[in-house]
Amino acid sequence: MREEFYRIKRLPPYIFSEINTLKENLRRDNVDIIDFGMGNPDIDAGKHIVNKLIETAVKTKVHRYSASRGIPGLRRAKAKYYERRFGVSLDPETEIITTLGSKEGLANLASAITAPGDLILVPNPTYPIHAYGFMITGGTIRHIPSLAKGIFDAEDYLKTLSRAVLHSIPKPIAIVISFPSNPTAQLCDLNFCKELVKFAQKYSIWILSDLAYAEIYFDNNPPPSILEIDGAKDIAVAVYIHVKNFLHGWLASWFRSS
Repeated sequence: MREEFYRIKRLPPYIFSEINTLKENLRRDNVDIIDFGMGNPDIDAGKHIVNKLIETAVKTKVHRYSASRGIPGLRRAKAKYYERRFGVSLDPETEIITTLGSKEGLANLASAITAPGDLILVPNPTYPIHAYGFMITGGTIRHIPSLAKGIFDAEDYLKTLSRAVLHSIPKPIAIVISFPSNPTAQLCDLNFCKELVKFAQKYSIWILSDLAYAEIYFDNNPPPSILEIDGAKDIAVAVYIHVKNFLHGWLASWFRSS
């Protein structure tokens, strides 16, 4: 019987699984570990959040499958928040889809747009799903160095993208970006977004923007969304998680509206 499958063989080891194995082995040897791995909070979710979940769990109308795009109340709440946060109007009926998280969203997006052999430009280093989602669907990855001498240089990055497009066969179908970046924490500004949109329009390439960390910042200069740029909605998809007051805001609106 066949023990290895084509799609699985294409995947490199998953970094978090490797780290977890190392931790387990060290703990077996009674090594004291301070875990800076996956972002699992070591504090509770807050009494008001737990109470709201309990209150909702006893309602029989939620004991069923949800809508595949996300229930209308949640999508409307997301649209309102996105407009407040980024100044971008989104139609909750046609421009917003709810997923279980950014990882599922990116993986499903990869499956939806990728045919075997399609080429995708992915930053390096980057979060694993940015490459893995396309690899498991049969796509081909071309890595784009995201740091030059330890920093993010927007001009150099755009030049590297241009070289990748001009010297790749077949032509790339999509570019993955992630700002704020995991794992480099690098940021971009609206000028970079504007130039990237022009670039994508010129070559008819999708921009897939992972905005999972857009609400984690330490000054009065919050990270932008690619969708703030005119024309971006025609060639870009933003995968967004509302971290700040997530349950208190969106889920409360969800429960009230649905």
